[in-house]
Amino acid sequence: MNIKQLEVFRAVLSTGSTMGAAKSTGLSQSGVSRMIQHLESDLNLTLFQRVKGRLVPTPEARTLEAEAKTVLLNLARFSQLADEIRTGASETEAVRIGLPSSMWENFAPAMLKDYREGFPGVRVETFFETTMTIQRMIDQRVIDFGFLRHEGEISPGIRLEIVAEGRSVAVMQRDHPLAARDVIRPEDLRGEPLIMLGRLRAHRVMLDRLLQNEAVRADVRIETHSNSSACAYAAEGLGIALASSFYANLYKHLPVVQRPFEPRLTQRFGIATAEGVPMSLAAKGLMAALKRQIERSQVDE
Repeated sequence: MNIKQLEVFRAVLSTGSTMGAAKSTGLSQSGVSRMIQHLESDLNLTLFQRVKGRLVPTPEARTLEAEAKTVLLNLARFSQLADEIRTGASETEAVRIGLPSSMWENFAPAMLKDYREGFPGVRVETFFETTMTIQRMIDQRVIDFGFLRHEGEISPGIRLEIVAEGRSVAVMQRDHPLAARDVIRPEDLRGEPLIMLGRLRAHRVMLDRLLQNEAVRADVRIETHSNSSACAYAAEGLGIALASSFYANLYKHLPVVQRPFEPRLTQRFGIATAEGVPMSLAAKGLMAALKRQIERSQVDE
């Protein structure tokens, strides 16, 4: 038994003739008759009596009629759902993404606005976490993918696609005396109040080492754990923030400027996924929106 046989069966019942069924299904009358014969053979039931060239439904056919309608309706719904998934209109699908906390304010809303245009019905769940937590959430299949800083160690079973780079910069108020310089060096920070990212981060360890090598005592007034807060503190004149240009570029709307820090320190960022786990079309669409927003955010004004 196949779906086409059920369609012909329903068509004969609804039109009352093989001619009507032929018109509605696009088959010939003989084709309709053969379909019915094959269905009867498959079911080992007589569904129609042949009376003067007409097919008269048997009680068994009437009993099966409602079930055939249900099967065909479910098939239509199945096909419609597949179309909705493919076009992003499905309201039953969800995508979960992990992002650093510094990307919640402007980056994530712009990314989701872009994504919604192509996938209007998909529910998105965002998690703002540290690199280590995002890796763990991918391992545990809590999220579909995540964006994180590549710090040299990636958990086994996680694939990382590098999609962005940054360099260390000094972020300060626009009217700060050091804003007139093209480059900021360790000796320029002597006596300046600093805003630094957490001491356990690889980037912070390298900065501390550079300052020590130049005999510069870091006057850390604020220690924070997100690039967004570091830039916000700098905007209020609380000190000079040493951060990655990647994140500093997300906060160009603040009254701050960024200047390259020398010696040059670079950072790499990537999209992490679970190795060997297929991605849904909706998840791939969100990943594409993430990449587009990264490109937009890093364009020099």
